[in-house]
Amino acid sequence: MLLCVDVGNTQTVLGVYEQSHLRVMWRISSEAHRSADELKLSIKGLFALDAIDCNNVQGAVLSCVVPSVSAAWIEALNSLFSQETMICNALTVPEQLFKTTYPRKEEIGADRVADAIAARYMFGEPVVVVDFGTATNIEVIDRQGYFVGGIIAPGVNTSADALFAHARKLSSTELFAPDKPIGCSSADAIRSGIVFGEAEKVSGLLARVSQQLGYSSHVVATGGLADVVVPHMRQHVAVCPYLTLEGMRIFHDSTAR
Repeated sequence: MLLCVDVGNTQTVLGVYEQSHLRVMWRISSEAHRSADELKLSIKGLFALDAIDCNNVQGAVLSCVVPSVSAAWIEALNSLFSQETMICNALTVPEQLFKTTYPRKEEIGADRVADAIAARYMFGEPVVVVDFGTATNIEVIDRQGYFVGGIIAPGVNTSADALFAHARKLSSTELFAPDKPIGCSSADAIRSGIVFGEAEKVSGLLARVSQQLGYSSHVVATGGLADVVVPHMRQHVAVCPYLTLEGMRIFHDSTAR
């Protein structure tokens, strides 16, 4: 078995693979000051929760966009498993999996790399990825299979938190799409603005991407709020909640052969 760990700014997603099958996936909070020992305890607790024997996991792949916690995660994973942890980023992934025209590869986030690998593998090229996370990332892979760049915008929850922080009479509310765009309560008006607003924003950005490329592409969405936003977008968009993990697994399997 293989453990894939995707450390984001807000959430960390962990998935255990049996060959190409994702057996289980967990989401936990990303905490900046946890030690390697604390991370080991968390991993063991998650394994116990789903009756997974740590000894049956041969190794791990790490994708991390928070530099301050990378060392602790690597130490924790290396001490738990027999194989050295593989690091997935633009500098470690071979060109047959991730090729780019980006002038400074080191600037490309590890999650964006993993998303691009999985999207090409699952949908071919051209393909565009929309990742609804702390930021809403749009990744563009052209007809030749090159990652040519993308768009980074404030994420759904990031925008919502900013709204609630600066508009004191508005209180935080659960995010889901209301029945209609014109809200008849403050809560529904907020939901309309955030959910429908995100759908229109991303739909508009995708239209601009197609206009610049000169052709249309497959579009796949991932991230915690993809299921909330995608049904209200103007394009056909596939949803794959485990896309980043899948890219990490493909990287591992291709490199470990």
